Amino acid sequence: MSTVTTLGVTGMTCSNCVAHVTKDLSAVPGVEDVSVELHAGGTSDVTVFSDAPLDEAALREAVDEAGYDVESVAVQQDALAAQQAAQAPARQEAHNCACGCGTGEASATETGPARKTYDLAVPPRA
Repeated sequence: MSTVTTLGVTGMTCSNCVAHVTKDLSAVPGVEDVSVELHAGGTSDVTVFSDAPLDEAALREAVDEAGYDVESVAVQQDALAAQQAAQAPARQEAHNCACGCGTGEASATETGPARKTYDLAVPPRA
C-alpha cells in the first residue's frame, strides 16, 4: 500500500527552508521521499511518501524541529490505486480512436481500422 501525506507548512521562504524541512522529514521512520512546493511567505505544500501511514505527531515534530509550523495534514492511503482510478477515464478516452481498439463511437464506425500513412518527403530525425 502506498500512502501520501500532504502537510501545509507555513514560514518557509527559500530553498534553504525547503532543504531543512526535507532533511528533518526524511529522518522520520517510514518516510521514503519528500517533495516540497514552496509558496514563499504562504502555506507550502509538503508531500511525504511512504508505504504505510506515518505518525502525524512525528511529522509535526520534524517540521517544528526545522523551525516551521504545520497548518494542515491530509493523508491519502492506497494513493497509487486512487491515482490509477482517477486517471482511468482519461486513459479510456484516449483509447477511443478510429483504429478499432477502444469502445467509443469512433471505434464503432464501419469504415474499418485506421491506416498509417507516411510522408516520405520528410527526412527522418537523427
